[in-house]
Amino acid sequence: MRGGLLRACLLVLAVCAAGLLPRAAQAQANFDRIGGDYLHAPVVSGDPNDCALMCERDRRCRSWTFSYPRSPEDGAICWLKSTVPSRTPSACCVSGVRGSGVLEPRNGSDEVSIDRFGGDYRNFEIKPGEGDEACKAACTEEHKCRAWTYARPGYVGRNARCFLKKEIKPPRRKPGYISGVVR
Repeated sequence: MRGGLLRACLLVLAVCAAGLLPRAAQAQANFDRIGGDYLHAPVVSGDPNDCALMCERDRRCRSWTFSYPRSPEDGAICWLKSTVPSRTPSACCVSGVRGSGVLEPRNGSDEVSIDRFGGDYRNFEIKPGEGDEACKAACTEEHKCRAWTYARPGYVGRNARCFLKKEIKPPRRKPGYISGVVR
């Protein structure tokens, strides 16, 4: 009895200790960190990973926010911060702390930062305020649509754009895009 109790206590202590170990920080998509800015710079690639790298290379940087472009002329912006402001939900941005990589959201069917280039039979502008779900719904409603790609505003034009595909093409990493396969 005593040996079993001792083992149980040790197991509980081990689980608690594992919970206290430092974890790798990860950036979060769809969050902004408002304030603490000391530098902002364009991100020509439009890739949040490049913003995280800028922070890593600057000793003063404690956190960062990558702001998606609003139009191709505006481009993406990286905001380096000397503090770590609280996270605020916002589809405008990806934010992280120094040492964090970019964690793209995964929900099983949507492919974030993926373009399935080619195979398009139709494309159209997405109304402001509607997101990738409108593109996905359009593909689901059309019998010949097998896959879709949504381009955020600023990546192929001022407004978001939806590409419906009659063929399933291989996925290709491309920041600012979300794709999915329907059939």
